[in-house]
Amino acid sequence: MKTRRYSEVDVFSRQPYRGNALAVVHDGDGLSTAEMQRFANWTNLSETTFLLAPSSPRADYRVRIFSAKEELPFAGHPTLGSARAWLDAGGSAGPDGMVIQECAAGLIRVRAAEGELAFQAPPLTRYGPVEEPLVRRIASILGISRDRIIDASWLINGPRWIGVRLSSALEVLELRPNPGKAGDLEIGVVGPYESNEETLFEVRAFVGGDPVWEDAVTGSLDAGLARWLIDSAVAVPPYTASQGTILGRQGRVQISLDNGTIWVGGHVTSCIAGTVRL
Repeated sequence: MKTRRYSEVDVFSRQPYRGNALAVVHDGDGLSTAEMQRFANWTNLSETTFLLAPSSPRADYRVRIFSAKEELPFAGHPTLGSARAWLDAGGSAGPDGMVIQECAAGLIRVRAAEGELAFQAPPLTRYGPVEEPLVRRIASILGISRDRIIDASWLINGPRWIGVRLSSALEVLELRPNPGKAGDLEIGVVGPYESNEETLFEVRAFVGGDPVWEDAVTGSLDAGLARWLIDSAVAVPPYTASQGTILGRQGRVQISLDNGTIWVGGHVTSCIAGTVRL
């Protein structure tokens, strides 16, 4: 075993401990995939990341991202949380304010400005209508009738999200889904607020087959939803989405559009700093 630096950060909330927690192991070189996966399962958080020396000369660091059950090529709140931990450990952004993260999905640009972090959303690897039998199954999982689902789309950008649009934020908040029916589906639900000065949408994320059934605040899902909602003329950026409300969190995800590129941002707070023996 080796003593390594360790951080826990809170992502997507201006109030510490009201967003989504991330565990970050620094100096992760030398750890095997099995060791990383075992530790990620042990932390019992939605994701744990490991910072390593980059293999690309363009990257500032390399990250491996693990849920409790598997490694992910990309995830949103782990991207922002890892960048925050790397900066706090002595890393510095480039002259343009950018940090370049290397992960299995490629090089991800992270913008650091005015205390906020934002990542450039990677392209969707599957994007399009969901087959009708699956939409009916999702309605059953969510505990609602099929006709309450306005639209559904594949939104895969690492995680295998299926986006589901309901008519209102209240409908999203009232969902009481059945995790026993979900299998391995990853379902993201969104609905608009009628009048809310702070947030335009409420988002919830349900992950079947995982110890974390409802994720608190989910950057990859919000990135995919943004692409879909903007393309469908349902949302006009910039806007802010809230997530985690039903869990007692206060997640705020900021969506902006820059020359056709979606940026997903929010506040990240460092909460725990220490060491871990791995």
